[in-house]
Amino acid sequence: MALTLDQMRNDVADALGEDPADIPVDENLVDYGLDSVRIMTLLERWRRDLGVEADFATLAEQPALEAWAKLLGVAA
Repeated sequence: MALTLDQMRNDVADALGEDPADIPVDENLVDYGLDSVRIMTLLERWRRDLGVEADFATLAEQPALEAWAKLLGVAA
């Protein structure tokens, strides 16, 4: 199974205790409460479950779903 933008959005919303509809794809997720620990937790889950290959620093530099989708080769 491959990572999708919808799954990324759902996972981020779950990590933040928010509704996925409230998580924008083009805004800085740090502004919504996503911190480095949560980014690392999401990345580890995606690596383990879906074989995602990325490093924490890359995701932390651009904490927006749209940017992550491009970095991870996920269809937006």
